[in-house]
Amino acid sequence: MARSPAAALVAVLVLAVACLRAEAVWLDLPPTGTKCVSEEIQANVVVLADYSLMYESRPTSHPTLAIKVTSPYGNTLHESANATVGQFAFTTKEAGNYLGCFWMDSAEKESGVSINLDWKIGIATKDWDAIAKKEKIEGVELELRKLEVAVESIHQNMIYLKAREAEMREVSEKTNGRVALFSILSLSVCIAVSVLQVWHLQGYFAKKKLI
Repeated sequence: MARSPAAALVAVLVLAVACLRAEAVWLDLPPTGTKCVSEEIQANVVVLADYSLMYESRPTSHPTLAIKVTSPYGNTLHESANATVGQFAFTTKEAGNYLGCFWMDSAEKESGVSINLDWKIGIATKDWDAIAKKEKIEGVELELRKLEVAVESIHQNMIYLKAREAEMREVSEKTNGRVALFSILSLSVCIAVSVLQVWHLQGYFAKKKLI
């Protein structure tokens, strides 16, 4: 049974809305040590994250945690200590892996704790309710706007991946060229050593009058 254009449009809109959602991550922190999460993000992308300690397993105590978020070049984007809840936001300046590390910094370290981390990237950080009120759009028009933004984001990701592919291809070609050059040099050295060995043996046998 063929689907109507309206049904197909609704299916696309549902898929786009699903792609716009950001899922929260649960992290179990050990009493000692650090737990990190990383995300590869391209440049000029908005990142927004909320984190909070969960006290279900620690009803009688209130431990605290420390957090540090760094860029691919090691620059500190967010740092906090003695925290139980917090938020950080930044716009990426370079593409690469962005790292967020958490650890317990309180004296109460008998057991670990759990953290709820809601890490949003790109279009997932947009406040669609505020956008709808500001631009006075709703219903299907709002969903079409979300779809437009999602398609643009996918297009930008494809451009980024294409650039990364070209980068990796260039590195691979350079590596292959260096390997080929090394192989030629190695073969040349082996041939030169073999010629010298033959010349030395001929001279040795000539002196001993064996040939």
